[in-house]
Amino acid sequence: MKTYYLIPLLFLSACSTTPKLTLRPQQTPATSTDGVRYPEVLHAYHIGRYADPNDDLIMHEQHTVYRVEENTRWNFHPGSVDANLPALPPRDAAFAAAPVNDAILAEVNSQRLATTQMILQSRTLTAALAQFQNALSQTKTNLQETARLRQIVNAMQMQLNAMQSNPLDTPQGSGPTPSFSATNEPADPLSP
Repeated sequence: MKTYYLIPLLFLSACSTTPKLTLRPQQTPATSTDGVRYPEVLHAYHIGRYADPNDDLIMHEQHTVYRVEENTRWNFHPGSVDANLPALPPRDAAFAAAPVNDAILAEVNSQRLATTQMILQSRTLTAALAQFQNALSQTKTNLQETARLRQIVNAMQMQLNAMQSNPLDTPQGSGPTPSFSATNEPADPLSP
């Protein structure tokens, strides 16, 4: 019986130990950086002896000068897709061709037909509006002319009524009305 008491003690001792945490560095996937950045462009120039332009007392011996003609920069052109990288869409969706099927083509064609009909109707309406504007300006001109002629007729009617009411009176009341001649000849003495 004593061995049975030792078995639970054995389980308690197993639970009391803490496991050791081991950290291993994660290995980065081997990716090629070719095509990610453009390399810088270097040029070597051979320079012979020359006097320093800032100081005539100094002479430089011949040597090679290296000049960076173009710095390194990022390559923004899409390249091959690496297996470790997520797949990217081939282009921006704004520049991608629209998906084409029969329903889309039918809708596009019906929209084109409706647009053409609207353009024709707008041209017809514009022409009718121009004719209406011309007729309106003609009517305004006719109305102004009619009003002017009505005023002239009313003035003449008033003069006629005045002449009929006073046939002996002269318009100015100063004697006989002078007769006007169309020529420069003297007036005929026998004429009224």
